[in-house]
Amino acid sequence: MSNKVRVRFAPSPTGPLHIGGVRTALYNYLFAKKNGGDFLLRIEDTDQTRYVEGAEQYIVDALNWLQIPYDEGPNSSVEIQQKYGPFRQSERKDLYKQYADQLIESGWAYYAFDTPEELDAHRKDHEEKGKTFIYNWHNRLKLNNSLKLSAEEVQEKINSGEAYVIRFKSPQDEKLQLNDIIRGDIEIDTNILDDKVLFKSDGMPTYHLANIVDDHLMDITHVIRGEEWLPSMALHVLLYRAFDWQAPEFAHLPLILKPTGKGKLSKRDGDKLGFPVFPLEWKDPATGDVSRGYKEDGYFNDAVINFLAFLGWNPGTEQEIFSLEELVNAFELDRVHKSGARFDPDKTKWYNHKYLQQKEDTDLATRFLPFLKENGIETAIDYVENVVTLIKERANFVADFWDLGSFFFVAPTEYDAKASKKQWKENTNEYMNEVAQVINSIDTFESTTIEAVVKDWIASKELGFGQVMPPLRLALVGEMKGPHVFDIIALIGKEETVNRLQKATQVLG
Repeated sequence: MSNKVRVRFAPSPTGPLHIGGVRTALYNYLFAKKNGGDFLLRIEDTDQTRYVEGAEQYIVDALNWLQIPYDEGPNSSVEIQQKYGPFRQSERKDLYKQYADQLIESGWAYYAFDTPEELDAHRKDHEEKGKTFIYNWHNRLKLNNSLKLSAEEVQEKINSGEAYVIRFKSPQDEKLQLNDIIRGDIEIDTNILDDKVLFKSDGMPTYHLANIVDDHLMDITHVIRGEEWLPSMALHVLLYRAFDWQAPEFAHLPLILKPTGKGKLSKRDGDKLGFPVFPLEWKDPATGDVSRGYKEDGYFNDAVINFLAFLGWNPGTEQEIFSLEELVNAFELDRVHKSGARFDPDKTKWYNHKYLQQKEDTDLATRFLPFLKENGIETAIDYVENVVTLIKERANFVADFWDLGSFFFVAPTEYDAKASKKQWKENTNEYMNEVAQVINSIDTFESTTIEAVVKDWIASKELGFGQVMPPLRLALVGEMKGPHVFDIIALIGKEETVNRLQKATQVLG
């Protein structure tokens, strides 16, 4: 095994990549980079019946958008491919049979000719007796396999084309000592293990054989994967022993739980509560159904990385906002939690809000331009940037800018009824007409100057601010929202301000 840290993310191309899988990829990436190692992408597509067109490209696109690219994978150089590839298991299927045969020769595996009907009959018989059928040491010498049959009978069955699988021969009466970086020491009684199928009748390996062979041949030093694979750890360690190979270190990550804290987070939870569970939008090639993605919902990739990192890990400090480089420097596997991490949709928005505030206003303005175009607005980027500066503090997403600041681009055509009734009094028309004249007379049209002049006029008229400022905002915005009124006036300009005041007096007066 290589002395250099080498980890792999090994998804199956059966559909869009769930954020639980993204987090697994992220933790592998962080661990590799923290230790100066390599992060590999391997496509585990041995089950061709579940293969979905476009799923592999989706995985690659998602990793690229999240800026956690792999060092080695399906598109690697010829040199890398020759040393470690191919990186799709379907392109490696010819080599798995030789390793299955090796296990048979060494006595660690055997041919099993039991038909599905025979196995179903055994299961039903056990169920009727209140037992669970397990194919292992206690009954394998009674079943239809090469441990019971003579060598001649076995060869005759193989020669005649009779369907068979190759099963692992789990040891009997052993206390297997395992270690998981996250969960510590684990003891497994081998008597409870079943003899898993390693090689199927269709000529393809199962996950168990393929992933062990691939991890060994690819010099994987650490296997970091979801806790759903924890029950398979004993078999995998035994397979390494059977091949006389050094096993990698294992770390099994906790589940990402529903917002309620009970059960694994699913697409249905996202659909029900209004948040995505996939990094990118996905269109099912079979049904045409579209599943929303974090990118299309307006999340920043670095915000997604940050909140995913904290779903099951923390640095042991109060810091919550981390760049990818900071995450690499802080990440330690032994700080990953054992228990499941509850998904909090509000916290993900909080992260996006924090990242939005850190973005350059020019960047945000550029991202906002398509939303303006959708609403028929075309204007100078400098103006849009000034608007963004005033409204971004209240936004979680760029899409929020329109609701927060549409009045910067379009004059109000109607006015909030409740606010109008409360703010527009008998003398308000008179005050607004005078304010319009005051504003029209200002030469230096800057927010601070406008504010000083208008406030001086209010004082000279011995009016209260409540008599002028709320209706002034209502006339400019159409409702009681928005940033500092004088910032709004300075940005939309003198002529537009006067026009809006005049229109409000006509409509509301």
